[in-house]
Amino acid sequence: MKLVRNLFDSVKPNFEKGGKLEKLHPVFDAFETLFFVPAHTTKSGAHVRDSIDLKRTMSFVIIAMLPALLFGMYNIGYQHMVQLGEEFTFWDAFSYGLIRVVPFIIVSYGVGLGIEFLFASLRGHQVNEGYLVSGMLIPLIMPIDTPLWMVALAVVFAVVIGKEVFGGTGMNLLNPALTARAFLFFAYPTFMSGNKVWVSGASEVDAISGETILGSLAAGSQVIGTAAEGMRSYSAMDAFLGFIPGSIGETSTLAILIGAAFLLYTGIGSWRIMLSAVIGGAVMGLIFNAFAVNELMATPWWQHMIIGGFAFGVVFMATDPVTAAQTTRGKWIYGFLVGFFAIMIRVFNPAYPEGIMLAILLMNVFAPLIDHYVVQANVKKRMNRLKVAKAA
Repeated sequence: MKLVRNLFDSVKPNFEKGGKLEKLHPVFDAFETLFFVPAHTTKSGAHVRDSIDLKRTMSFVIIAMLPALLFGMYNIGYQHMVQLGEEFTFWDAFSYGLIRVVPFIIVSYGVGLGIEFLFASLRGHQVNEGYLVSGMLIPLIMPIDTPLWMVALAVVFAVVIGKEVFGGTGMNLLNPALTARAFLFFAYPTFMSGNKVWVSGASEVDAISGETILGSLAAGSQVIGTAAEGMRSYSAMDAFLGFIPGSIGETSTLAILIGAAFLLYTGIGSWRIMLSAVIGGAVMGLIFNAFAVNELMATPWWQHMIIGGFAFGVVFMATDPVTAAQTTRGKWIYGFLVGFFAIMIRVFNPAYPEGIMLAILLMNVFAPLIDHYVVQANVKKRMNRLKVAKAA
């Protein structure tokens, strides 16, 4: 690391005040702090510092997503080769998925960080670390056959409209990754739904039908257990492990739970939001089970937890510390409503049988309101206690 330190020190004067590249100092600072802990010290005022800074926190979240990413790479190849009827090994499937997924990640980080560097240079502030996580989330929630130019366009929209117009990291109202997904869904719906976008090559080969479990259920076909004639069937274990069509990183509940365990162990993720979202989803699922009139309503409540993007959204996006509720009671309310509305939207919207994206975005908007009423309720209780104490 001494060689890297010497390299940074040799070019640093060019980026400092009065240097030739002074305006690009935020870009230099971003790369320097990526390798080394900042040597900045506060000059005045009281400052509270946590043991883990923002950049390291973001790094932990990325580590938590690695199981879903790696399995997603394998599943992309697995789904492609199984539907073509080809014989393959583990490495055949993984290498195919690797080649397909890596360009998504390159485009996401390349475009997103480029915009972050531009805004930092124009505004003269440090590069925000928030996109380190969003840059990984965006590829993981995309269908594998999404054109790369579309991914780039979605990243531009997410960073500029979803983040920078609000002031950057820590100020955004909506989750940037879900903002990107929502933009593509409403701007290019045919590329984000249907049965030809979830399995690599499905749009090019007539024999491949890459319908997701949710898509089949919305069409009135049962695919968990016994499928309708001409359709593939999946077991509940297939859905839990992730051997099903879907977005790149959303199919394996097991891989997502591994990431969730890491986030909870490190104290990064909110167990209150995760647990309450599952409870909310279960409650809505049980209500539908009691009045089932179609396949989606009849789907057992626990199966809703392991299909679609429910688990991924609850673990990695509903728990976003910026856009989620901040108070303890608010987190319980926020998480419950995310799960409750996710299953409600999933069942009631046959055109788009997945509700976690819209549910989280909806609750992002209402999170400040939830916190406001929780705080006001606490203030009211304390005022009442003071009145009682004075009266005594």
